[in-house]
Amino acid sequence: MRAAGRAGRAAGRAAGRAARAALEAGRAAGRAGGPALRPALRAAGSATGRTARVCAGRLTAATPARTAAVAGVLGLALALASAVAAGPWEGGRRTAERAADAPRPAVTRPAVAGPAAPPAAAPRRRPAVPVLLAAGTAPAGGPAPVPTAAGLRAALAGPVADPALGTLTTAVADAATGRLLYGSGDTVPATPASTTKIGTSVAALALLGPDHRITTRAVRGAAPGEVVLVGGGDPTLTVLPRPAGADPRTAPASLRDLADRTAAALRASGTSSVRLGYDTSAYSGPVRHPYHDGFNIAPITALTVDEGRTDPHTSGPAARWGDPAGQAAQAFAELLGRHGVTVSAVRPATAPAHAAELARVQSPVLARLVERLLTDSDNDLAEAVARQAAAAAGRPVSFEGAARAVRETLTRLGVPLGGTILHDGSGLSRDNAIPPRVLTSLLALAASPRHPELRPVLTGLPVAAFTGTLGARYSAAAGSAAAAGLVRAKTGTLNGVNTLAGLVVDRDGRLLSFALMARGGADAPSVRAALDRIAVRVAACGCR
Repeated sequence: MRAAGRAGRAAGRAAGRAARAALEAGRAAGRAGGPALRPALRAAGSATGRTARVCAGRLTAATPARTAAVAGVLGLALALASAVAAGPWEGGRRTAERAADAPRPAVTRPAVAGPAAPPAAAPRRRPAVPVLLAAGTAPAGGPAPVPTAAGLRAALAGPVADPALGTLTTAVADAATGRLLYGSGDTVPATPASTTKIGTSVAALALLGPDHRITTRAVRGAAPGEVVLVGGGDPTLTVLPRPAGADPRTAPASLRDLADRTAAALRASGTSSVRLGYDTSAYSGPVRHPYHDGFNIAPITALTVDEGRTDPHTSGPAARWGDPAGQAAQAFAELLGRHGVTVSAVRPATAPAHAAELARVQSPVLARLVERLLTDSDNDLAEAVARQAAAAAGRPVSFEGAARAVRETLTRLGVPLGGTILHDGSGLSRDNAIPPRVLTSLLALAASPRHPELRPVLTGLPVAAFTGTLGARYSAAAGSAAAAGLVRAKTGTLNGVNTLAGLVVDRDGRLLSFALMARGGADAPSVRAALDRIAVRVAACGCR
């Protein structure tokens, strides 16, 4: 017994040292970008390797608690690998995206904002992210055991009873099979808030594929001397300069590039003065979200730049233009003027059918848009992606048409929607309702080897304590630091509503999906901390 105790303590100390090294390396990886990211990951990997070597000859004598610590380190390394596969990251966003949005010298213009990228041949699809190929496989190779319902019930009894949570409904499922392992109110529809974006993303990727791009065009109008700027629904179109060497799969499309190419085409035809129309007919229905507040989301139009932000350098909630399409057209007119093309008037217009195209720019591929909207919980981008799904499904390109397209697509994919109600693509609507079990089913579908096109849903999930809306969570002060780097999950927040849905690798190496949906209870930070502690318990649990 004493030998077993010494072995267990040695394994535990080694696991602790490796965990700390891996966590510090992971934090460095979260801060670093480009070449700096790889040494950080290697440090985490070597720490994990040291743990495995120290424990190899002693594991049979170690206690279950020590074994759990070792498994936790292996899970952390796996999570770090996933962050690298989806990165490089900086402050919750890919460094390429951050570089594209970095502050630039101010642009003198009558108004507005937007993204960048030249037309290009469709790129080859990349393989599935490696970390997800391990779903249901233990770190050492062989099938990882599946937690039991009784084990999960016992492990979660304390955390789910936290009074801070108010009314809580939950689901925990095996990500490899989608089978429900634990649930409480798991089939009861609840307000999902921004976890709605998971369903939006799955539907759009299924309908359009990860390489789809959104096109903004300039075409000749019906009358001589008329040019029409045609919006395709890309809210990331930017008025800011595009950095040299920016990745065209990630960098936003540039209104400057579009103006440059349009002016060149006009000059080539001997045209130096035009009237500018702008066409937003790709979208229908109401422009303002029912819960529009002018900060969390802009008016939703097919033509906008920088998500309608009055300052294109901002991110997150920020002041928006009341007429993003008009502002985008004015900015385009000014850019044409800089190239020697006089614009005598700017007004709404409809482009003629089969109009001659002068120039075009395209958004990043849909895979990158989905990752961004999930990592940053971007409402404008979520509604734009939902409308792309509506157009692909032949439904009205509106709030309700997009919601219908998402429901129909998820049903076709075999997701048991139950009492799901959708009114938007972003989750701002308090009238949305999704059962927790639907969210775990969506995550299992995205992890399925039968659907590699859905993998960006998983790589876009924020990583606990590292990226996006989870970057400032999972701290020691909140009692959840043990799952830093282990949890990838989409957050959701409305007044009185807090949700969390994502993936976690448990102590035995099994990939699990979970959904936690709280209504009422304490203040939002306290509820979020309580939700995070539930995820911690799932990560630490072999639960058999």
